[in-house]
Amino acid sequence: MLREKRNNLLTSNIANAATPNFKARDLDFAAEMARATGGGSLTTSQSRHFAVGGPAGSGQALYRDPVTPSLDGNTVEMAVEQMEFAENTLRYQTSLALLNRRISGLMTAIKGE
Repeated sequence: MLREKRNNLLTSNIANAATPNFKARDLDFAAEMARATGGGSLTTSQSRHFAVGGPAGSGQALYRDPVTPSLDGNTVEMAVEQMEFAENTLRYQTSLALLNRRISGLMTAIKGE
């Protein structure tokens, strides 16, 4: 869900590249993942158990600091946005492929094939 939200923010940035005073936004994905897996309301009963994370974070959008600010106040830098979008899309597709393989493996085990 965080990758999808980040993709939406990045596409919004690209779509508003020519809008005066538009401020580019992004998620701090690493911080959101750390917050989502940092600890939850469940407790562990043994020292070898993993801590259980609570629900995913709110995915608070942050403003991106431009490397080269424009005269019209727009902070979108197309090269940065395109690179971030391509990387995020690749990671999103990889996550989906891994999830599909896992589900396929579980279905095979359930069917006993």
